[in-house]
Amino acid sequence: MRALRIPTDAADPLTELEVHTLEDYQAAVGGWIEPVDIPDLGVTVYVHEEGLVLGLPFNSRATFLWWYYVPEARQKAMLVGSALVVGLPDRNGDNTDIPRDTAALLGQPGKWRVEARPKAEPAWIQIPGTYNDYFEALVWAMVTLERWTAAEDVRVVPVGTGITTVPIRASDGADLEHPPAV
Repeated sequence: MRALRIPTDAADPLTELEVHTLEDYQAAVGGWIEPVDIPDLGVTVYVHEEGLVLGLPFNSRATFLWWYYVPEARQKAMLVGSALVVGLPDRNGDNTDIPRDTAALLGQPGKWRVEARPKAEPAWIQIPGTYNDYFEALVWAMVTLERWTAAEDVRVVPVGTGITTVPIRASDGADLEHPPAV
């Protein structure tokens, strides 16, 4: 089955690989495996079950991916060590291939931006800056949500999608070019 490995070092590239046996999964994460589902993305992320106890390094890409798509996990837990991403289990409980669109989203180069929606507002506003890496955009989306108290939600969108945004307005009705620095 097709899988994507996310190493802990953000400078190391993601790698596609084939996994078929429990031993393949264990080799990819370096030990016993623990699944973390991300239903909205259609994937399960496997990490080392004892990674925290063993003091494995923080995996920022896997953690921020999880936090972005699973809000209940934000700031409560982190993923450590190398991560292996496969598709969600089928009806029989067997893992499936990582969805092609998800593999492309995570592994292909692109240009991304972060948008935020202020509380009680229907419109999304563009946060200044663009990112050449989807994972870097996820980090800034989470930072924006944490640091900008007026933000109710965030999203990461590809640059040039035609999604329109409107400027945020100050309490006096004046347009602001962007939200407060985060």
